[in-house]
Amino acid sequence: MGLFKKKKPEKARPETESPLEQMDPSVRPGGVFMIQLLMKERCETPSVQQMTEVLTRHIGRVEAAEPSGEMASSMERVALFAAMEHIGKFSNGQGPVQVSAMPCDTFHPEKIDEMRRSQMWDVLDDRDRILSECKYCVFANDMLAGALDPLERANLDMDYLEALLELYPSCEAVYFLNSGKLVRAEAIRSGEVKSLDRYIRYAVNVRFFNVNGTNDHVVDTLGMTLLYLEDLQYHFHDMDPNWVVGHAYSMASYILVNRRPVKDGDTIDGIADGRMEQSIQWKCHFEDAMIQPGRPVLDVCMNEHAAGNREN
Repeated sequence: MGLFKKKKPEKARPETESPLEQMDPSVRPGGVFMIQLLMKERCETPSVQQMTEVLTRHIGRVEAAEPSGEMASSMERVALFAAMEHIGKFSNGQGPVQVSAMPCDTFHPEKIDEMRRSQMWDVLDDRDRILSECKYCVFANDMLAGALDPLERANLDMDYLEALLELYPSCEAVYFLNSGKLVRAEAIRSGEVKSLDRYIRYAVNVRFFNVNGTNDHVVDTLGMTLLYLEDLQYHFHDMDPNWVVGHAYSMASYILVNRRPVKDGDTIDGIADGRMEQSIQWKCHFEDAMIQPGRPVLDVCMNEHAAGNREN
């Protein structure tokens, strides 16, 4: 049986109190996927020919495009390409989405606040060294990709990431601005994580917080809203947080593969002794996130382990 059990009749999803336009741009549904390739030395932008060859191998046929607006005013060349095999559907028609990479520039780790630093679990022991030794970065992003199917976009962004790490071999680590996640470049280059799992493991951050003055904890995800999918939230006590983190990663993967199968009031398999257990059912409801940035989340009520005031 699947991870999720549907409950009918389906409840309507509640609206958030804050207007969408006031949301943090990095978590805006369908927004721009943004990363920084961190490196110790300044590097040159590869040639258009080289980028075209590498990108074609990873994301399909591309065509170099002319930057416009602020990008066009840059003194150095901005690498901008149309991904001809990834066609977005828009209100006024359809066309290829784009990917771009800015010229190498100074990296400013001081702009990363302590809260984000504390959630860099993949490199926690090496975080300060990476952030202090990497003096330069290449900012890269997709454009118009919110018009793609979530699965296609997730694969496109990860294929683009792998192409960039080939084009910029001196990259030491990748900082995902949408989720605050920091990942060693070699972990991505190893190719150990395949297909859609790449987006969940690299671009989605499963965060952990202790609630001051209590024995409560919060585990949540950051990075799913970019694909028009819900981030997850667990507010709980008296359970190993590592079990909950594993559950969050599994749930996020399931949601992505199935394109948001969870509805308000649905139940999901819970945890017993660190394993998924079908006999234990946890109910889900849409709520506003407890932890910034503000966004709607799918809150998982963990029965006797649930914390806070809830309706079971």
